[in-house]
Amino acid sequence: MKISPKTFIISLVLFVLSSTFIQAQDDVLSQLDEIAIIDSKVMMPMRDGIRLATDIYRPKAEGTYPIIFSRTPYNFNTWVDGKRRLREAKRAYDYVKKGYAYVVQNERGRFFSEGEWDILGVPLTDGYDAFEWMKNQPWSNGKIGTLGCSSTAEWQMAVSALDHPSHAAMVPQGFGAGVGKVGDINEQGNWYRGGVEQMLFFSWLYGVEQDKFKPRIPEGASQEDLKRISRFYDLAPENPPVDMSEALSHLPIQDILKNIDGKHEIFDKMIRRKPNDPDWYKGGLYHDTMEIGTPSFWFTSWYDVSITPNLALFNHVRQNSKDAFIRDNQYLVIAPTLHCAYTRASENTVVGERSVGDARLNYDEQITKWFDLWLKEKSNDFKETTPRVQYYTMGSNQWQSAETWPPEHTQMNTFYLNSEGSANSRFGDGKLTMDKAKQDHADQFTYDPMAPVPSYGGNVCCTGNAIKGGAFDQKEMEARNDILVYSTDVLKKDTEVSGFIESTLYISSDVKDTDFTIKLIDVHPDGTAYNLDETIQRVRYREGYDKEVFMEKGKVYKLELTPMSTSNVFKEGHRIRIEISSSNFPRFARNLNTGGNNYDESDGVIALNKIHHSSQYPSQIRLPIAK
Repeated sequence: MKISPKTFIISLVLFVLSSTFIQAQDDVLSQLDEIAIIDSKVMMPMRDGIRLATDIYRPKAEGTYPIIFSRTPYNFNTWVDGKRRLREAKRAYDYVKKGYAYVVQNERGRFFSEGEWDILGVPLTDGYDAFEWMKNQPWSNGKIGTLGCSSTAEWQMAVSALDHPSHAAMVPQGFGAGVGKVGDINEQGNWYRGGVEQMLFFSWLYGVEQDKFKPRIPEGASQEDLKRISRFYDLAPENPPVDMSEALSHLPIQDILKNIDGKHEIFDKMIRRKPNDPDWYKGGLYHDTMEIGTPSFWFTSWYDVSITPNLALFNHVRQNSKDAFIRDNQYLVIAPTLHCAYTRASENTVVGERSVGDARLNYDEQITKWFDLWLKEKSNDFKETTPRVQYYTMGSNQWQSAETWPPEHTQMNTFYLNSEGSANSRFGDGKLTMDKAKQDHADQFTYDPMAPVPSYGGNVCCTGNAIKGGAFDQKEMEARNDILVYSTDVLKKDTEVSGFIESTLYISSDVKDTDFTIKLIDVHPDGTAYNLDETIQRVRYREGYDKEVFMEKGKVYKLELTPMSTSNVFKEGHRIRIEISSSNFPRFARNLNTGGNNYDESDGVIALNKIHHSSQYPSQIRLPIAK
């Protein structure tokens, strides 16, 4: 058979690439094997007899070592479908080379770990028991640091509150789903925002929840058995791919997972919990009644789903911890990226459609210094060289530093909503002004839950193909009449907004209950309108999340929305804009406007919603502007 030159060249390139990959793989594994004792599939016992699958990498040299501990619901098995994975090997090599033992463990009920899984690895004592076991190993120096992003981070805060003496430091990254209630923010682990379901868990649970009828490892299986089995069977079944943009549209929302043949036991109990349900306080969530007991290096990002509660938690610990030592040893990084995408920042970091410049940071160096300081008991220059708060300002595209959040040099400025009653769409007459409107020319729009405003970009995570996160041009969206648009005049100078953005709306409606959304926008001279942050409020919870108070038709109510957060320079020639509507779907579940449970309803009613603005009803947004 004759082979064409083109086919030969392609085959040669593929062979070279394959050989290069295999060589790189062999290099990492041989380097790790050279310096580390690898003890995989150790079944660590918990107080109730359940054993959790754990891989341990520790230096070969004699002595005792501090531990970097990563506990996760995700699959860290080094073999998947008979192929070797290098992610954990690379991380283990990096830490062992630096003089640490690296330990990674699955939550109970996940993969090779025994027991039944629930979100955040209930019971909470599993984390404490793991610390206790590790500190007692002959190769441990008794100091443990926890590390991870997203679900590998979210358990750290509540376990810190158990105050195990060996838990010497932590680095939670993208940790919002572990935050229950902090002050007035009551999201219950990203399940809610303003009393409205965030639909990310609808999608996430479909992908991660494993069936209770999965094959189980027999009792008494040896470590050797487990290591052998894991080479060809990783206990990681996968659901078929689903079009989440279609799946999340199903009503009632309580049947979304059932409708796509997903496992739904955990979802079924969570979808019925209201924001103040006692069950939120029985699991692994952190609440502000709990005392953080660990020096913490927090990592957050502007386009993450939970940026505001994350920042609120940092402030809560800094301001309210009973221990001055703990208050003083909290540090924060805010990157301009999507969820857990810190290290993917590049020389030209693009988030959604917007370039935010060179957003790289020396993360590994800072985290290593942090752990060296607390786990090796040797002084270094971390505190001298690391600002309390490092935050990236978009627009000016630069890293900045501050001692507090918001930065000390900001001052709240109030902008009032104003119009002649026609703020509908970007073609309307809505304005943001420093003066209150003299008369109430209320703006109104029709909210039809069967034709909601679609989510376009934003501060999101984990929704499959339903939403792309980040900054996208909202110009076409703003042509809709069910979006009210309010803009400042063209700015005469650069204006930096850094901190929490607060908003107060005076609203009325012809239904018992509805939602109101708000979005902060940076409008460029050519009309490009990039979203910065967004939030929502269910009106029935305007007086608190412990009660539901419905509206009377036509009556005006004051509505305080959950704060938004950003750091952005609105450049000279730009405009500051907000959008107001009653839906942002499928980031947030639709309010069907009936006043019912919403989760078990399939039919909605159309609402006529109004925003009032006058001296009597001063609807406003308050921006932290740098002096």
